[in-house]
Amino acid sequence: MKSVTITPSKLNGSITLPPSKSLSHRAVICAALAEGVSEISNIGESEDINITIDAMTALGAVIKKEDKKLIIDGTNTLKIDKPLTINCGESGSTLRFLIPIALHCDEDITFTGLGRLPKRPLQPFFSLLDRHEISYKTVNGTLPVTIGSGDISGLIEIEGNISSQFISGLLLALPLFNFSSEIRVTTPLESKGYIDMTIDVMQKFGIEVSNNNYHTFKVHGAQRYKSANYIVEGDYSQAAFYLAAGALGSFVVCKGLEPDSKQGDKEIINILKQMGASVVIESDGIAAVPSKLRGCEIDASQIPDLVPIIAVLGTLAEGETVIRNASRLRIKESDRLTAIAQQLNILGATIIEKSDGLVIEGINSLSGGTVNSEKDHRIAMSLAIASTCCNEEIIIVESDCVKKSYPDFWKDFAMLGGKVDEWDMGE
Repeated sequence: MKSVTITPSKLNGSITLPPSKSLSHRAVICAALAEGVSEISNIGESEDINITIDAMTALGAVIKKEDKKLIIDGTNTLKIDKPLTINCGESGSTLRFLIPIALHCDEDITFTGLGRLPKRPLQPFFSLLDRHEISYKTVNGTLPVTIGSGDISGLIEIEGNISSQFISGLLLALPLFNFSSEIRVTTPLESKGYIDMTIDVMQKFGIEVSNNNYHTFKVHGAQRYKSANYIVEGDYSQAAFYLAAGALGSFVVCKGLEPDSKQGDKEIINILKQMGASVVIESDGIAAVPSKLRGCEIDASQIPDLVPIIAVLGTLAEGETVIRNASRLRIKESDRLTAIAQQLNILGATIIEKSDGLVIEGINSLSGGTVNSEKDHRIAMSLAIASTCCNEEIIIVESDCVKKSYPDFWKDFAMLGGKVDEWDMGE
């Protein structure tokens, strides 16, 4: 277990953002389901992406790594001749995307996981399997889960406010069934941007999906994924940390971002503007200019992953910031509402936790102290940005959790001028 000691300093410079983790998951899966050879360029090395690569390899894809590129031959994917166990680590995307895909295999697939993943909800899938009388094994609805083969095509009704990953998983799997399907979303859909990304990547690999204003999705059956060359764009989820730092007094130019991206977390730009920040968008990058921020009200239903860094912004803004519709954060890698509120309060913030959000009273600066990432990569990185506005050094315990999505975060943070010392605490 590692920790970091950070001496407060402002960041300055430019950074090429790591590849989008969300798009990488989808591109690897689509390429692995395609007949023929695909090339995925600008692929990341995060734990979650490596887990998806290993899973698709177990399912029969041949995947070769060449620098920051993957060569994927999906000709024999899903043609397995014995039961398999797939360890999804702590990756909710890997698990929820692959459960529906596993239905196409003739042999049973068992999914396992680590950390909080075994406790994260899977009931929407279990209800669907029950309706189609497809066999599965689980104890109390948690991992490990063993899935048999079966056909779930047709009309599928599913809630849209638990996790968009369920719908993305269905969209990825349904084209491979012989008959057409319609997904009917029975509650308002949250995290629409993740669905947009799924459909966009699927289309680039030859699959057509009809989206009726996020209420219904129609998928023709008997489609086939086609091999393609795909370049993964930079990650707005990670850019959010540096853009927030810029608004709080640093200056970081974020490079490698696609201005027309379908990533939902691109909304960080509008949120910063709403809070009074000036954001400069030019051909060579995006930067937020140090600004006097003001509190505001944020509906987090479409951008849950941004909540920890928004909480940092709200803490250092003038007035009150209210974050609502964020209850899903309680079932992430940590209970993110509790985690970010408690850790920022240790640093001197005034945050009141609500059932579905946070109420934050802005202050001028933070103190220092020892905080804990709660083994959550987004909490760790948010606390690192908070350190740039601290009066004293801070220690972040379990800082190595950033490897889940951004293994080079501490190296990049230091490259931009962050005064960080990483040390090993032992087990």
